[in-house]
Amino acid sequence: MTRVLILTASVGEGHDLPARTLADQLRSEAPGVDVVTEDGLRVMGRPFVLLNERAPGVVFFRFRWLWDAAFWLFVALGPTRRLTQRLVRGLGSRGVLGLIQRVQPDVIVSVYPMTTEVLGGLRRKGKLDVPVVAGITDLAAMHYWAAPGVDLHLLTHPESEEEVRRVAGRETDVQAVHGLTRPEFSRPCDPAEARAALSLPRAGKIVLVSGGGWGVGDLEGAIETALAVEDVEVVACLCGRNEDLRARLAERYAGERVRLVGFTEQMSEWLAAADALVHSTGGLTVLEAYVRGCPTISYGWGRGHIRANNAAFRRYGIAEVVAGPRELDRALRAALASRPAPGLALGSLPSAASLVLSLVV
Repeated sequence: MTRVLILTASVGEGHDLPARTLADQLRSEAPGVDVVTEDGLRVMGRPFVLLNERAPGVVFFRFRWLWDAAFWLFVALGPTRRLTQRLVRGLGSRGVLGLIQRVQPDVIVSVYPMTTEVLGGLRRKGKLDVPVVAGITDLAAMHYWAAPGVDLHLLTHPESEEEVRRVAGRETDVQAVHGLTRPEFSRPCDPAEARAALSLPRAGKIVLVSGGGWGVGDLEGAIETALAVEDVEVVACLCGRNEDLRARLAERYAGERVRLVGFTEQMSEWLAAADALVHSTGGLTVLEAYVRGCPTISYGWGRGHIRANNAAFRRYGIAEVVAGPRELDRALRAALASRPAPGLALGSLPSAASLVLSLVV
């Protein structure tokens, strides 16, 4: 029996979601495959959990500047990045190797940057003879995601390939795939049917406001700006798993024009039904909106790796990036004037599962 080990991290939804969807796709394409999913931070040790899972819950909301500073120091700046990577490999390798010895996988997939760094280092040193795959769900900041030694990098954005090769080396295999986001994004979704499924009005403009799984950013400012646009019938705010945010917004917005939504498995319908998305954290939500042809505006946070993604959004025309309420108002009105065609046909790409399984000897 083929066994696949997937390493994720419960840091928002940007890693756990691709881990779940890939596991489902593997089981669908290869019935009988044994998929083992583990939290890589817990495997590497308590300090990694404290710094990468729990600290962001404070930093993202109270000390936003610190995320900028940390990303610049530990990722963007070459000498300190290399030192950080060496420390991560040194401190995290023992736990990862122990897990691999217990699970005995035929192939390993990492959807979290730190575990990817550790696995790439083990492959380079000859301490790991199991093929390693990295699943990448951001458009840019590949020093954070890619690693030399990894056998195969799977991308959600084809545009990321050149940056991955600069970081990981020309010899690494790189392939854009479907299977790291929800399977329904590989199929068309009718906007009218999506509105009906979500009990949304058939007429009028609908704006989605999202702060990712953490519910971060200036969501109140985005809601207020959208409500001020005359043609907007409903503003739906996706609060992720942030129940405190949802409760606070419920006290402020009691009318029918604002819908507050927690973590949802209906992103395909929401993005098909909406006329525009205002989003703060990049990642899979921007990709999904691009696939659905829902115009996207990045607004309200833009810290750390999101700065690099914002620059790439501009460069490739995937999302508009704005800095304040006035720019948001202008961009939102322009986005609502016309809906573009879907930007990427995920169904035309190979499946992540098929490429992962192809590495099994």
